[in-house]
Amino acid sequence: MNRISIPRRRLIQGAAAAIALPSFAALAQAPARQFRIGNQKGTLNILKGRGTLEKRLAPLGVTVKWTEFTAGPVQLEALNVGSIDFGDVGEAPPIFAQAAGAPLAYVAATQHRPQTEAVLVPKGSAIKTVADLKGKKIALNKGSNVHYFIVKLFEKHGLSYADLNLAYLPPSDARAAFEKGSVDAWVIWDPFLAAAEKSIDARILADATGVVGNRAYYFSSLDYVAKNADVIAIAVEEINKVEAWGSANKGQLAAELAALWGLPKPVADITTARTPYGITPITKAILAEQQKIADTFFELKLIPKKINVLEAAGAGVA
Repeated sequence: MNRISIPRRRLIQGAAAAIALPSFAALAQAPARQFRIGNQKGTLNILKGRGTLEKRLAPLGVTVKWTEFTAGPVQLEALNVGSIDFGDVGEAPPIFAQAAGAPLAYVAATQHRPQTEAVLVPKGSAIKTVADLKGKKIALNKGSNVHYFIVKLFEKHGLSYADLNLAYLPPSDARAAFEKGSVDAWVIWDPFLAAAEKSIDARILADATGVVGNRAYYFSSLDYVAKNADVIAIAVEEINKVEAWGSANKGQLAAELAALWGLPKPVADITTARTPYGITPITKAILAEQQKIADTFFELKLIPKKINVLEAAGAGVA
Protein backbone atom coordinates (compact mmCIF):
# COMPACT_ATOMS: atom_id res chain seq x y z
CA MET A 1 0.00 0.00 0.00
CA ASN A 2 2.81 2.37 0.93
CA ARG A 3 4.59 1.69 -2.41
CA ILE A 4 1.74 3.13 -4.49
CA SER A 5 0.67 5.95 -2.19
CA ILE A 6 1.32 9.52 -3.33
CA PRO A 7 2.46 12.14 -0.83
CA ARG A 8 -0.22 14.72 -0.07
CA ARG A 9 1.89 17.70 -1.26
CA ARG A 10 2.59 16.05 -4.66
CA LEU A 11 -1.09 15.17 -5.01
CA ILE A 12 -2.12 18.79 -4.42
CA GLN A 13 0.56 20.08 -6.83
CA GLY A 14 -0.53 17.64 -9.51
CA ALA A 15 -4.17 18.61 -9.10
CA ALA A 16 -3.26 22.31 -9.33
CA ALA A 17 -1.28 21.67 -12.51
CA ALA A 18 -4.16 19.73 -14.00
CA ILE A 19 -6.50 22.61 -13.24
CA ALA A 20 -4.05 25.16 -14.68
CA LEU A 21 -3.38 23.35 -17.94
CA PRO A 22 -6.79 23.95 -19.54
CA SER A 23 -6.44 27.67 -18.77
CA PHE A 24 -3.11 27.90 -20.62
CA ALA A 25 -4.56 25.90 -23.51
CA ALA A 26 -7.59 28.17 -23.68
CA LEU A 27 -5.31 31.20 -23.67
CA ALA A 28 -3.22 29.78 -26.52
CA GLN A 29 -6.34 29.11 -28.58
CA ALA A 30 -7.97 32.49 -27.96
CA PRO A 31 -8.46 34.17 -31.36
CA ALA A 32 -6.47 37.37 -31.92
CA ARG A 33 -8.48 40.42 -32.87
CA GLN A 34 -8.14 41.78 -36.38
CA PHE A 35 -8.49 45.31 -37.71
CA ARG A 36 -8.95 45.16 -41.47
CA ILE A 37 -8.60 48.56 -43.09
CA GLY A 38 -9.66 49.50 -46.59
CA ASN A 39 -7.94 52.67 -47.73
CA GLN A 40 -7.87 55.02 -50.71
CA LYS A 41 -5.10 57.42 -51.70
CA GLY A 42 -5.08 59.76 -48.70
CA THR A 43 -4.13 60.16 -45.06
CA LEU A 44 -4.44 56.44 -44.36
CA ASN A 45 -1.53 55.88 -46.75
CA ILE A 46 0.68 57.82 -44.33
CA LEU A 47 -0.59 55.83 -41.37
CA LYS A 48 0.07 52.59 -43.21
CA GLY A 49 3.53 53.67 -44.33
CA ARG A 50 4.64 54.69 -40.84
CA GLY A 51 3.34 51.62 -39.04
CA THR A 52 2.37 53.62 -35.96
CA LEU A 53 -1.11 52.12 -35.76
CA GLU A 54 0.29 48.61 -35.64
CA LYS A 55 2.57 49.63 -32.76
CA ARG A 56 -0.33 51.10 -30.81
CA LEU A 57 -2.55 48.08 -31.30
CA ALA A 58 0.03 45.33 -30.76
CA PRO A 59 -0.24 45.42 -26.92
CA LEU A 60 -3.99 44.82 -27.30
CA GLY A 61 -3.37 41.69 -29.38
CA VAL A 62 -4.81 43.34 -32.48
CA THR A 63 -3.34 42.63 -35.91
CA VAL A 64 -3.82 45.12 -38.77
CA LYS A 65 -4.46 44.20 -42.41
CA TRP A 66 -4.53 46.79 -45.22
CA THR A 67 -6.31 46.67 -48.60
CA GLU A 68 -6.21 49.58 -51.06
CA PHE A 69 -9.26 50.55 -53.12
CA THR A 70 -9.62 53.02 -56.00
CA ALA A 71 -12.99 54.42 -54.88
CA GLY A 72 -15.46 54.50 -52.02
CA PRO A 73 -18.33 52.39 -53.41
CA VAL A 74 -16.16 49.27 -53.69
CA GLN A 75 -14.81 49.90 -50.20
CA LEU A 76 -18.30 49.91 -48.78
CA GLU A 77 -19.23 46.80 -50.73
CA ALA A 78 -16.30 45.16 -48.94
CA LEU A 79 -17.70 46.39 -45.61
CA ASN A 80 -21.13 45.03 -46.47
CA VAL A 81 -19.80 41.52 -47.14
CA GLY A 82 -17.61 41.60 -44.03
CA SER A 83 -14.21 41.89 -45.75
CA ILE A 84 -13.07 45.09 -44.00
CA ASP A 85 -13.74 46.78 -40.66
CA PHE A 86 -12.70 50.38 -41.31
CA GLY A 87 -11.98 52.80 -44.14
CA ASP A 88 -12.06 56.28 -45.63
CA VAL A 89 -14.67 57.42 -48.11
CA GLY A 90 -16.29 60.47 -49.71
CA GLU A 91 -19.67 61.83 -48.70
CA ALA A 92 -21.90 60.06 -51.25
CA PRO A 93 -20.88 56.36 -51.07
CA PRO A 94 -22.16 55.89 -47.49
CA ILE A 95 -25.63 56.94 -48.69
CA PHE A 96 -25.74 54.23 -51.35
CA ALA A 97 -24.28 51.72 -48.89
CA GLN A 98 -26.84 52.44 -46.19
CA ALA A 99 -29.66 52.24 -48.73
CA ALA A 100 -28.32 48.82 -49.73
CA GLY A 101 -28.45 47.64 -46.13
CA ALA A 102 -24.77 47.91 -45.24
CA PRO A 103 -24.17 47.96 -41.44
CA LEU A 104 -22.38 51.31 -41.75
CA ALA A 105 -21.20 53.40 -38.80
CA TYR A 106 -19.74 56.90 -39.25
CA VAL A 107 -16.65 57.27 -37.06
CA ALA A 108 -15.08 60.67 -37.90
CA ALA A 109 -15.20 63.37 -40.58
CA THR A 110 -12.68 65.58 -42.32
CA GLN A 111 -12.99 69.29 -42.93
CA HIS A 112 -14.85 70.44 -46.03
CA ARG A 113 -12.63 69.99 -49.09
CA PRO A 114 -14.43 71.59 -52.06
CA GLN A 115 -11.31 72.26 -54.13
CA THR A 116 -10.31 68.60 -54.21
CA GLU A 117 -13.03 67.56 -56.69
CA ALA A 118 -13.75 69.15 -60.05
CA VAL A 119 -15.06 68.83 -63.60
CA LEU A 120 -12.21 68.46 -66.08
CA VAL A 121 -12.29 69.14 -69.81
CA PRO A 122 -9.49 68.88 -72.38
CA LYS A 123 -7.39 72.04 -72.61
CA GLY A 124 -8.62 72.86 -76.10
CA SER A 125 -12.28 71.95 -75.46
CA ALA A 126 -15.02 74.23 -76.73
CA ILE A 127 -16.77 73.71 -73.39
CA LYS A 128 -16.29 76.97 -71.51
CA THR A 129 -19.16 77.05 -69.01
CA VAL A 130 -21.17 74.56 -66.95
CA ALA A 131 -24.14 75.25 -69.21
CA ASP A 132 -22.07 73.92 -72.12
CA LEU A 133 -22.06 70.50 -70.43
CA LYS A 134 -25.76 69.97 -71.16
CA GLY A 135 -26.10 66.73 -73.11
CA LYS A 136 -22.33 66.21 -73.23
CA LYS A 137 -20.89 62.84 -72.22
CA ILE A 138 -19.47 63.10 -68.71
CA ALA A 139 -17.46 60.34 -67.04
CA LEU A 140 -17.65 59.76 -63.30
CA ASN A 141 -17.57 57.01 -60.72
CA LYS A 142 -21.17 56.08 -59.90
CA GLY A 143 -22.12 56.54 -56.27
CA SER A 144 -18.98 58.52 -55.39
CA ASN A 145 -18.72 62.02 -53.95
CA VAL A 146 -18.46 63.52 -57.45
CA HIS A 147 -21.87 62.07 -58.31
CA TYR A 148 -23.52 64.37 -55.79
CA PHE A 149 -21.27 67.26 -56.86
CA ILE A 150 -22.34 67.10 -60.53
CA VAL A 151 -26.02 66.93 -59.54
CA LYS A 152 -25.75 70.07 -57.41
CA LEU A 153 -23.48 71.83 -59.94
CA PHE A 154 -26.08 71.39 -62.67
CA GLU A 155 -28.82 72.51 -60.29
CA LYS A 156 -26.86 75.66 -59.42
CA HIS A 157 -26.56 76.55 -63.10
CA GLY A 158 -30.22 76.06 -63.90
CA LEU A 159 -29.87 72.58 -65.36
CA SER A 160 -31.63 69.40 -64.30
CA TYR A 161 -30.54 65.83 -63.74
CA ALA A 162 -32.23 64.98 -67.05
CA ASP A 163 -29.67 67.23 -68.77
CA LEU A 164 -26.83 64.95 -67.65
CA ASN A 165 -25.38 62.35 -69.99
CA LEU A 166 -23.30 60.24 -67.61
CA ALA A 167 -20.81 57.48 -68.39
CA TYR A 168 -20.20 55.50 -65.20
CA LEU A 169 -16.51 54.60 -65.12
CA PRO A 170 -13.96 54.01 -62.32
CA PRO A 171 -11.03 56.47 -62.24
CA SER A 172 -8.57 54.50 -64.39
CA ASP A 173 -11.13 53.76 -67.10
CA ALA A 174 -12.47 57.31 -66.97
CA ARG A 175 -9.00 58.74 -67.51
CA ALA A 176 -8.43 56.47 -70.49
CA ALA A 177 -11.76 57.50 -72.01
CA PHE A 178 -10.97 61.17 -71.33
CA GLU A 179 -7.58 60.93 -73.02
CA LYS A 180 -9.04 59.16 -76.07
CA GLY A 181 -11.79 61.75 -76.41
CA SER A 182 -14.52 59.16 -75.78
CA VAL A 183 -16.05 61.49 -73.19
CA ASP A 184 -16.34 65.27 -73.20
CA ALA A 185 -15.65 65.82 -69.49
CA TRP A 186 -14.54 63.95 -66.41
CA VAL A 187 -15.63 64.59 -62.81
CA ILE A 188 -12.91 63.40 -60.45
CA TRP A 189 -11.17 63.93 -57.12
CA ASP A 190 -7.57 64.27 -55.92
CA PRO A 191 -4.97 62.93 -56.47
CA PHE A 192 -6.42 61.72 -59.80
CA LEU A 193 -7.52 65.30 -60.43
CA ALA A 194 -4.07 66.77 -59.83
CA ALA A 195 -2.43 64.02 -61.89
CA ALA A 196 -4.66 64.83 -64.85
CA GLU A 197 -3.89 68.53 -64.53
CA LYS A 198 -0.14 67.92 -64.56
CA SER A 199 0.28 64.99 -66.92
CA ILE A 200 -2.41 65.38 -69.59
CA ASP A 201 -2.89 69.15 -69.35
CA ALA A 202 -6.57 68.87 -68.42
CA ARG A 203 -8.43 72.08 -67.59
CA ILE A 204 -10.64 72.58 -64.54
CA LEU A 205 -14.03 73.83 -65.65
CA ALA A 206 -15.46 74.06 -62.14
CA ASP A 207 -14.60 72.73 -58.70
CA ALA A 208 -17.00 72.21 -55.81
CA THR A 209 -16.38 75.59 -54.15
CA GLY A 210 -19.75 77.14 -53.38
CA VAL A 211 -21.56 74.04 -54.61
CA VAL A 212 -21.02 71.24 -52.05
CA GLY A 213 -18.87 70.89 -48.95
CA ASN A 214 -17.22 67.62 -49.96
CA ARG A 215 -16.23 66.07 -46.66
CA ALA A 216 -14.56 62.70 -46.41
CA TYR A 217 -15.52 60.20 -43.71
CA TYR A 218 -13.91 57.44 -41.72
CA PHE A 219 -16.30 54.54 -41.27
CA SER A 220 -16.66 51.16 -39.64
CA SER A 221 -19.54 48.74 -39.10
CA LEU A 222 -22.04 49.08 -36.27
CA ASP A 223 -21.07 45.65 -34.96
CA TYR A 224 -17.31 46.31 -35.06
CA VAL A 225 -17.71 49.66 -33.28
CA ALA A 226 -19.83 48.04 -30.57
CA LYS A 227 -17.28 45.27 -29.92
CA ASN A 228 -14.02 47.16 -30.54
CA ALA A 229 -14.49 50.70 -29.29
CA ASP A 230 -10.89 50.74 -28.02
CA VAL A 231 -9.49 49.91 -31.47
CA ILE A 232 -11.61 52.56 -33.18
CA ALA A 233 -10.58 55.19 -30.63
CA ILE A 234 -6.88 54.46 -31.17
CA ALA A 235 -7.29 54.55 -34.95
CA VAL A 236 -8.98 57.95 -34.80
CA GLU A 237 -6.24 59.25 -32.48
CA GLU A 238 -3.52 58.13 -34.89
CA ILE A 239 -5.32 59.60 -37.91
CA ASN A 240 -5.72 62.88 -36.05
CA LYS A 241 -1.97 62.96 -35.35
CA VAL A 242 -1.17 62.45 -39.03
CA GLU A 243 -3.70 65.10 -40.10
CA ALA A 244 -2.34 67.64 -37.60
CA TRP A 245 1.24 66.95 -38.70
CA GLY A 246 0.25 67.16 -42.38
CA SER A 247 -1.48 70.49 -41.91
CA ALA A 248 1.69 71.98 -40.41
CA ASN A 249 4.14 70.26 -42.80
CA LYS A 250 2.56 70.18 -46.25
CA GLY A 251 5.87 70.03 -48.11
CA GLN A 252 6.99 66.97 -46.18
CA LEU A 253 3.52 65.48 -46.43
CA ALA A 254 3.58 65.86 -50.21
CA ALA A 255 6.96 64.15 -50.43
CA GLU A 256 5.79 61.25 -48.29
CA LEU A 257 2.52 60.86 -50.21
CA ALA A 258 4.26 61.04 -53.60
CA ALA A 259 6.48 58.12 -52.62
CA LEU A 260 3.56 56.10 -51.26
CA TRP A 261 1.29 56.86 -54.22
CA GLY A 262 3.96 56.33 -56.84
CA LEU A 263 3.16 59.73 -58.31
CA PRO A 264 5.42 62.74 -59.10
CA LYS A 265 5.87 65.12 -56.18
CA PRO A 266 4.32 68.08 -58.11
CA VAL A 267 1.07 66.10 -58.22
CA ALA A 268 1.17 65.55 -54.46
CA ASP A 269 2.08 69.23 -53.97
CA ILE A 270 -1.10 70.32 -55.77
CA THR A 271 -3.22 67.89 -53.79
CA THR A 272 -1.87 68.81 -50.36
CA ALA A 273 -1.89 72.55 -51.08
CA ARG A 274 -5.66 72.63 -51.62
CA THR A 275 -6.59 70.09 -48.94
CA PRO A 276 -7.58 71.38 -45.47
CA TYR A 277 -6.39 68.77 -42.96
CA GLY A 278 -7.90 67.89 -39.59
CA ILE A 279 -10.69 65.54 -38.52
CA THR A 280 -13.73 66.12 -36.37
CA PRO A 281 -16.07 63.86 -34.38
CA ILE A 282 -19.39 63.00 -35.95
CA THR A 283 -22.15 65.41 -34.91
CA LYS A 284 -25.84 65.72 -35.69
CA ALA A 285 -25.03 68.78 -37.80
CA ILE A 286 -22.60 66.76 -39.90
CA LEU A 287 -25.09 63.94 -40.32
CA ALA A 288 -27.70 66.53 -41.33
CA GLU A 289 -25.41 67.31 -44.29
CA GLN A 290 -25.45 63.64 -45.16
CA GLN A 291 -29.23 63.51 -44.83
CA LYS A 292 -29.54 66.21 -47.52
CA ILE A 293 -27.48 64.07 -49.87
CA ALA A 294 -29.60 61.03 -49.06
CA ASP A 295 -32.83 62.93 -49.67
CA THR A 296 -31.51 64.27 -52.99
CA PHE A 297 -30.54 60.80 -54.20
CA PHE A 298 -33.92 59.40 -53.17
CA GLU A 299 -35.78 62.15 -55.03
CA LEU A 300 -33.71 61.37 -58.14
CA LYS A 301 -34.45 57.65 -57.68
CA LEU A 302 -30.73 56.90 -57.39
CA ILE A 303 -31.35 54.95 -54.18
CA PRO A 304 -34.28 52.55 -53.76
CA LYS A 305 -35.59 53.81 -50.44
CA LYS A 306 -35.55 56.78 -48.11
CA ILE A 307 -32.97 56.38 -45.36
CA ASN A 308 -32.35 57.88 -41.93
CA VAL A 309 -28.65 58.73 -41.71
CA LEU A 310 -28.81 58.88 -37.90
CA GLU A 311 -29.16 55.08 -37.90
CA ALA A 312 -25.48 54.98 -38.92
CA ALA A 313 -24.37 57.12 -36.00
CA GLY A 314 -22.45 54.30 -34.35
CA ALA A 315 -21.82 54.97 -30.67
CA GLY A 316 -23.83 58.18 -30.76
CA VAL A 317 -23.34 61.78 -31.81
CA ALA A 318 -23.05 65.15 -30.11
